[in-house]
Amino acid sequence: MLELFQAGGWVMYPILACSIAAMAIVLERLWSLRRSRVVPDDLLPSVWEMYRRHQLTPARIDEIRAGSPLGRIIAAGIVNREHSREVMKEALEEAGRQVVHELERYLNMLGTIGVISPLLGLYGTVLGMIQTFTAITTAGIGNAAPLAGGIATALITTAAGLTVAIPTILFYHFLIGRVDSLVILMEEEALKVVEVMHGERER
Repeated sequence: MLELFQAGGWVMYPILACSIAAMAIVLERLWSLRRSRVVPDDLLPSVWEMYRRHQLTPARIDEIRAGSPLGRIIAAGIVNREHSREVMKEALEEAGRQVVHELERYLNMLGTIGVISPLLGLYGTVLGMIQTFTAITTAGIGNAAPLAGGIATALITTAAGLTVAIPTILFYHFLIGRVDSLVILMEEEALKVVEVMHGERER
């Protein structure tokens, strides 16, 4: 494996850096975008209980806000529960935009890595072909040894770039889909808060 890496030339180093960065982002986002962390099942029942007992003090609201991304959205609605339904929804939407931005953190970078990795591989291919044609000019086509190095560089960098890009793009779309599904869940939960606190829905 080390020999292949070295045969690919210096282009392999940025490709390796891309693979490490992509792996770190994927692992971090898989951990951060767990449903149990973003949309806890026990959050709304506990909010209803505190609301029923008139225990939604500023300290309790701060706890709700700090507990999860959904908690941040719900806390924004609770703070405005004495205002109209429209004002409460606007507060929820504003908090929701901030939460969605945080959920999508690093995903643009992941998508960028998925795009530039095959381009780096293509760049290595071009360098390898230049090396090959330089060898032909210098030594002719009768000696295969000088040609092999350039061809190896071309093939190895292409394969390395695609090896990084394919799983990166797959994970990028998977994580985007997960964010979208979590956003829909949070919207549903936030709407329940508005409807219940304005007497339009039973708990």
